[in-house]
Amino acid sequence: MNDILRAFLFACRDILKPKVLWLTFRPFLLTAILWSIILWFTWNPLLDWTKLIITQSWLSGWISKVLSNIGWEGVRAIISPYLTVIILMPFIIITLIVIISYTSMTAVLTLLEQQKYYQGLRRGNGGSFFGSLWNTIGLSFLALLLLTLSFPLWWIPPLFSIIPPCIFGWLTARLMSYDLLSIHAEKSERIKICQEKRYSLLLIGVISGLLGAFPTFFWLSSIFVLILFPFVSLFMMWVYSLIFIFVSLWFGHYLLFALRVDRQLRGESL
Repeated sequence: MNDILRAFLFACRDILKPKVLWLTFRPFLLTAILWSIILWFTWNPLLDWTKLIITQSWLSGWISKVLSNIGWEGVRAIISPYLTVIILMPFIIITLIVIISYTSMTAVLTLLEQQKYYQGLRRGNGGSFFGSLWNTIGLSFLALLLLTLSFPLWWIPPLFSIIPPCIFGWLTARLMSYDLLSIHAEKSERIKICQEKRYSLLLIGVISGLLGAFPTFFWLSSIFVLILFPFVSLFMMWVYSLIFIFVSLWFGHYLLFALRVDRQLRGESL
């Protein structure tokens, strides 16, 4: 826990640096451009699809009756875009995580290498670009599958705030552990550290997922957000980018320090 807290405090310090704040804009811009293009062509078909689900599901009659009894007939008009936003959220977030993994991780590592705690840390090259690519594709597919299978449970209030953060936390921990150690650690070192620190890494990942849930709750907390969805979504993507860059710093400090300690304990050169 001391190492986790130490890494967290160092990440809090580093995220406030102007260079790091500027770094948050690159993945945000790439994600915003990509999803702006996607939504330009798919927003109306997605709305039609969700309307079809709502009107033809076995719950539609029951929902209509309940809304009519309580005087909320007008709410039916916004159920479709609201559901569409909920469905899109996991895809947007995973896209942002992947883009950060490939566009910002090198810059984060360069920033960490310049700090006295990690200067002189020998590079082991325990990973590769294709290994990272395969890792990203496989884990992202599995995360989307888990999100899809668990989607019916999201409508149970306590589980909505637990299941997605845990899945995103697991995904973040696995992706960043590989990418942040692939340069400095040898393959055997990377596997050993990820195995020995798996519960700590998962804890950091779940906490990170909960941090990412806060903008999600804001995004989905107001019906008025739907009216300004394109503009609000752009701002929220930057908030997500800021959070994930902070998380990469947190993982980076934790993993590089663990690598340094492991080499010292084995009596090897840093």
